[in-house]
Amino acid sequence: MIFIPLILAHLLGDFILQPNSWVADKEQKRGGSIYLYIHILLHTVLAFLFLWNFNLWWIALIIGVTHFLIDWAKLKFQAPKTKRTWFFIDQIAHILVIVAISIFYFPYFKWEDFFNPENLKLFTAFVFLSVPSSILIKTIISIWTPITIEHSKLQTESLVNAGKYIGILERLLVFVFILVNHWEGVGFMIAAKSVFRFSDLAEAKQRKLTEYVLIGTLLSFGIAVLTGILVKI
Repeated sequence: MIFIPLILAHLLGDFILQPNSWVADKEQKRGGSIYLYIHILLHTVLAFLFLWNFNLWWIALIIGVTHFLIDWAKLKFQAPKTKRTWFFIDQIAHILVIVAISIFYFPYFKWEDFFNPENLKLFTAFVFLSVPSSILIKTIISIWTPITIEHSKLQTESLVNAGKYIGILERLLVFVFILVNHWEGVGFMIAAKSVFRFSDLAEAKQRKLTEYVLIGTLLSFGIAVLTGILVKI
């Protein structure tokens, strides 16, 4: 398998061995920056070294060419406001290239392996624990609406949709902990959230709001735990 060596080469080339001065020069001069071409050469060499097989020189060459095209597109089209978006587009594109090369190279790869019942079961569980579970929990606790002036002030100081994404991340982490038989991780998650979340609520002196959030949290953890148990069964 060549996926791990290529990913390691990518991480070293894009994050460890690329100084901030190179990044700044590339963003300023774009295609005219000498560091862009040094960066591409570095990726090509790293890919070749980590593959450590002269017969796979063509893979290192593909990595170098595609990395140049992706980076060039990012430098050309990104703006200060879209810099964050283009960072993710850039990284996803590089990883997809590595995935495609790994699949093409691996002689025993079969597309139907992706669609076996075990993989579909895991994928379904991950999807369910994301947005569908958020909507389910929101619907269940919608019979309580602890909205007060203080609550409104508290909400304006929070990030937009932060609670939704925190809930999704905690459910996915709990699910993974159960799959790998590390139930202590679930306890750690509950303790960590209790420390950070409920201490703020206690300071706000909102009993109804605290109970509201507590019900939502227990539902979130409960759904994740139940899903993990069902998938393992």
